[in-house]
Formats: sequence, C-alpha cells, structure tokens
Amino acid sequence: MMGGFSMGSAFYSKSGLMIMAALLLMAGSFYFGTLLGNNAPIYVSQLTSNSSSSSSLSVPGSSTFTNKVALAFRETPLTIPESGVNVCPLKFNEYIPCHDIAYVHTLLRSLNVSRREELERHCPPPEKRLFCLVPPPEDYRLPIKWPISRDYVWRSNVNHTHLAEVKGGQNWVHEKDQLWWFPGGGTHFKHGAPEYIQRLGNMTTNETGDLRSAGVFQVLDVGCGVASFSAYLLPLDIHTMSFAPKDGHENQIQFALERGIGAMISAIATKQLPYPPNSFEMVHCSRCRVDWHENDGILLKEVNRILRYNGYFIYSAPPAYRKDKDFPLIWDKLVSLTSAMCWKLIARKVQTAVWIKQEDDACLQQNAEAKLIDICDSVDNLKSSWNTPLRSCVTTHASTDSQQLPPRPQRLSVYSQSLSRIDISIEEFTEDSQFLATSSS
Repeated sequence: MMGGFSMGSAFYSKSGLMIMAALLLMAGSFYFGTLLGNNAPIYVSQLTSNSSSSSSLSVPGSSTFTNKVALAFRETPLTIPESGVNVCPLKFNEYIPCHDIAYVHTLLRSLNVSRREELERHCPPPEKRLFCLVPPPEDYRLPIKWPISRDYVWRSNVNHTHLAEVKGGQNWVHEKDQLWWFPGGGTHFKHGAPEYIQRLGNMTTNETGDLRSAGVFQVLDVGCGVASFSAYLLPLDIHTMSFAPKDGHENQIQFALERGIGAMISAIATKQLPYPPNSFEMVHCSRCRVDWHENDGILLKEVNRILRYNGYFIYSAPPAYRKDKDFPLIWDKLVSLTSAMCWKLIARKVQTAVWIKQEDDACLQQNAEAKLIDICDSVDNLKSSWNTPLRSCVTTHASTDSQQLPPRPQRLSVYSQSLSRIDISIEEFTEDSQFLATSSS
C-alpha cells in the first residue's frame, strides 16, 4: 500500500507539473501574442497597378467602403467628397506636408543652405497641399507594444535598410528576420546606452549618483538617431524629447516613433525650437552634426535659452577628445563661447564634455561690458518661440521666469509662472488639473 501510495503521489506530482507547464506555456503565448500584435498586414491593397487611378477599397471580412485611391489637392472652399476623403497613392506613404523634399528643392535658391535652413519646416501654399489620407506601407502590421518595442519593431513597418548598413557597426539597428533589432547602441555608446547614461550620471554628480539625482527630469536630445538614448532614460523616470532632421539617414525619426519613443522631425538651424525658455534640465548632443561653434555661437545661445539654470549641456563629439585636423580649434571656440555665456565646464573625459549653466548675472553683465556677449531685451522673453528667428544674445536670470519646479510627476500639478504669459491663471490651471484627474480615474 505504501508503495502504491508513493507511485500514485509521483503520478499526480508529474501530472500537476505537466498541467502547470502547459498553463504557463499558454499564458506566455497569450502575453507575447498580445505584445507583438497581429502578424497579418493591415494595409488595404490598391486594386489597380496605376498609383494615380481611382478604385474602391475593401477589407476582407468587413463591409466595403467607397474611399478612392486618388491623388487630391486642397481646394477653396474646402469640400469633402460624398465617398469620403480619398486615400493617397501608396508611393506617398511617407509624405510629410512641411518636410516634402521635392517641394523643398524648389526653394533651395531662396534658402540659407550654409545654415541648413532646408532642413527646417517649409509648408507649401494651400493649393499645393495634398488632401488625401496618407496610407501605411503595403505590408504594415500592428505595431509591437512597449516594452518589447524598445528592442524590436516589424521590419516592414519601417522598410529602410540604409541606416542599418551604415550604422550597424555602432549598434544603432540590425536586421533580424522579419524584425528590426535595436541593441541600444549609438555613435558614442556602441556598447550600449545604459553604460553611457551611468557615465553621464557620474560626470554630473562627481561620481556620487545618476542623472536623476543630478536634478535631470526633462531632456532634449539633438540629432537623436533611432532614440535609444531616450529609451534607456525611461527607467530613471527621465522624459526626453528627441529630434532629428529628415536627411541622408532617411527618416530616422520613423524608427523612434515605431518603437514608441517621443520624437519629432526638426532641425536647429535658423529658427528657435518650439519650446519656451527654461524647458529642459539637460540638452544632449552625441555626434549630432551641429556646428555649435559657427555664426558667433548662435545655436549655443538657443540651447542657453531653453536650458534651465543649473542644467547641463552634454557634448559627445570629436572636438571634445581628438587632437588632429581642426578639432582643437573648434574646441577652443566652444570654450570661448561657453565662457562668454558663463557656463562652467565641469567634466571632460571618455569622448564627452559636460557644461553647467550657472546662475551668474554678474558674470553676464561683466562679459557684456567687455563686448563678449549681448544681453537680450527682456521684452523678447515674452514672445512666442514658434517660427521665430534665432537671437544672438542671452537672457539674464533676473529677466526670466526661472521658477524652481519639483521633480516629476509632482511638477505636473504645479502651476508654472510662464503660463501667465499666455493668459492662463492659476485658477484655470487648478480647475483643468482637477477635471483631468477626475476624467482619468
């Protein structure tokens, strides 16, 4: 009996383990299926080979709808066809109205190419704007969900191979069967963003902490590539806006957005960035291909405008460490410009330099008297930054709203004094905050 009981116990134990393993397998399959989404393409194919022809669209298993695949332009007065808004031909699947390379080429003679003005927004007149729905790529699939999308996205959703070919050695992105794989590398952190981010934390805290303990909560990443730097800041609860132009690297921002990372197509060239003063605790440039030393440092002065006091400018580029070619000359110019703005160089090692923007109006006034820097008129600080030309001057601490904000997420519920510029009172802010809190609960 004892032997029989032992055998029965063993049988039930093995059966229980098998059942448990089967349940875990089913749960795992469901989880990854949910994360990866439906493998089936969701693009509705055109019914004719002629990209400009009209044809009705239908989705298998659903009712037919009558939107036509046809190129259409905006008309005045604006009217919507009874069949619905047309769908643009497939070749327009990456059309971006104000970053249309074909249109920008017609403007080149009137643009300041030496300052890369062609990389900024240039919107065509209304009659030349498309008025049709931009289609997804032909084999587009439902995006893979975060956090898996940090490392993998469907290859067919961003079907550009050039970036993987030229940046694969720096671990930006690699092809992996039907997927793009993002190892987390970059031009100056090919061994991975986490190690690089910890190094920056050491440099900003004198080896005592990380970037968050250094007071960094909001970051602007200039020339971000595929935005792996931003992706690996999220575990520190540091939020980043990444931007890069649509240039020879193809649409690198498309990779970032497909991964689920906040990013936008933009360039720092002749106009202010669309952010108010004192918006970020850190501005990051890792081989961002921006000539900060040119034009009397006007681009650095724009960084100074959007950088909060005691915020950091991170510069990982050849002038910070190489002694050949003209890199030492560029470095000397950068040191002169940052000194004139009263920034302090706090660290320089392993291909990276770190400056801090100091609260030192006496220094700025002294440099202004020595004709090393120009002080902006205080009235300029009240102007909107949208579509505003860059200014070759800096503001003083006394002339700006430099309110000390708590860390995230507490700062989201704190009234910023800058809101008064756009006529939003503290009462309106409080009322809106309470409404949003109740709506999301």
